[in-house]
Parts: sequence; structure tokens; C-alpha cells
Amino acid sequence: MSDQAVETQDLVREYKGGVKAVDGVSLTVESGGIFGFLGPNGAGKSTMVRMLTTLLRPTSGTAIVAGHDVMKEPGVVRRRIGVALQDAAIDPYMTGRELLRLQGVLHGMKRAECRARADVLLGRVDLEDAADRRVGTYSGGMRRRLDLALSLVHEPVVLFLDEPTTGLDPVSRVTLWDEVRRLNVEHGTTVFLTTQYLEEADQLADRVAIIDGGQIVADGTPKALKAGIGHPLLSVVAAEGSTPDDVARVLAGFGEMVPGAREGGAAVRLPGGSTAMADAVRALDDAGVRFAEIDLAEPTLDDVFLASTGRHLAGSDDATA
Repeated sequence: MSDQAVETQDLVREYKGGVKAVDGVSLTVESGGIFGFLGPNGAGKSTMVRMLTTLLRPTSGTAIVAGHDVMKEPGVVRRRIGVALQDAAIDPYMTGRELLRLQGVLHGMKRAECRARADVLLGRVDLEDAADRRVGTYSGGMRRRLDLALSLVHEPVVLFLDEPTTGLDPVSRVTLWDEVRRLNVEHGTTVFLTTQYLEEADQLADRVAIIDGGQIVADGTPKALKAGIGHPLLSVVAAEGSTPDDVARVLAGFGEMVPGAREGGAAVRLPGGSTAMADAVRALDDAGVRFAEIDLAEPTLDDVFLASTGRHLAGSDDATA
């Protein structure tokens, strides 16, 4: 396999009326990492994933997934990828073990291999105790873990996860994050993750791309994208005996003052981060300025998203994009 798990060149998907849900996207995803794909509703995120997983034919351009062209070799691509969609169609009357064995049969595995593989995957996603219960009795988190296991039966080299934790409680979400990390680290599986949770992308992804209006508007590591927004924001609230103006006079020597600070305080963009914060605290003390609260906030992916698209990320993809 090449160094790229996914490679697209000028990829386009045009619908009736000339609407381009994906408009000339060129993108590479290196093998062995976790790639986060973000976008507001209607941005083209789901359309992009459908094309990469052979569920939708591109209008023009090329897409190579796991070393094979999605239009020329769709069957080969399907055998080399795993896909866990947001709305998984799982038979509620079958047990988890039965579904995993059936998935193995559909992939052409021998029965003994299907049984062994099902046992391994049930243990990996912590469903051994529920393996012989009907899936209709599973919680939302258990269903998502089973869906992940189903996508791994044939040991894919690239795994597409579409909104994997939508609707899950915080504990189930963290459990699934841990499994995705382990899958990536221990088995070298490349993960292509779409999500509406910025925290999820920040926690899991080595690299993030943001799509808006069918085009990529930001691409890079979370750290680099956040660094491009600006310096951390230091906010200080004055205590009794000092005023916001007192705080502002001291902080002005450390960077660019930011308007709209919390009531009773002042804020500054602080080059140097936590190291400079210690200097600012000493300067406040030396000036006799008392403060009740102090907070250093690093730029977030939400800041990146807002700067790239002009709006905050909210909700999930709709059915048409």
C-alpha cells in the first residue's frame, strides 16, 4: 500500500440544477493516522464520504482509496475498507455474535474463521457478556460498538467512521474513543472520521480538514490550525481594592488587548502562553493589583471552524450533502 490511504484530485459531485455538493476537492490522507473531516450542514461532508466508499459515483475527478480507484475498481476498494455509518441498519432480532458471524460469511470467510473472528471482535469492543443477547436489547453505546466491530470483520486497511458517537452519553463516547485509538495504534488501521464534535476531532485526529461549500477551507494538524488563529487569551478579573483599569494597564505590556472582556476584568492575547502568564502574574503583584480570577484559554478548533466558515459547527449532516 502507498503512503496515502486516500487521495483525491479535483473531485466533483454535481446534482440536478448544477448544484455542486463537492466542488473540486483535492485531498490526501496518509496511511496509519486518524483523519478528522469536519463541515457544517450541507457542506459536502457526507457526499464526499459516499464517493470515497463507492456508494456514490463522482461526476468528475479521481479518488484513490487503499491504493485503488473508486470508479474503476469499486469491488476491490470495498474489500479493503470498513464503513460504519451513522444510521447503521442492524437486525434487532439477531444476536451480536450471529451478526458478526454473518458478516464474515458475506466476506467469504470460512465458518471456523467466522466464529474465531467474532469472538475476537466481541472481546475487543467489550461485548462478550452481551454477545448472545438480541441486538434490540442493546443500549445506544453497545450498538455503536457492535457496528464498529462489524466494520472490522474483514480487517480493513482504511476505516470510515461517520459520526460514530452521535447521541451517545459521555461515558460511551470516551469508551469508543479509546477503541478507535487502540485500533489505530495497535493495528495500524487508517481512520477517516467525520464528526460534529470538535472535541472529538481534537482528541483523536492527527490531522483535520474542514469542508465548506463543497471546498476544503482549512487543512492541517489541530495544533497548527489552532496556532494560526492567534495567541492564547489571558483573562484577569480584578479583586476588591483594584479596578479593571488597573488590570488593563499591567496587561497592556504583554500583548494585544482584547475588547469585551469579562465584567470586572481585562484580557490580552498573550504570546508565550503559560510561560508569559507567570510573568504577567508577577507584574500584577509588583504593581499591587489584586485579582480574583485568572484564566489562560488556548485557541480551540471551534475558533478555527469559526474563522474558516464564519459560523460555529452545530448539528449533523443533512441527507442531501
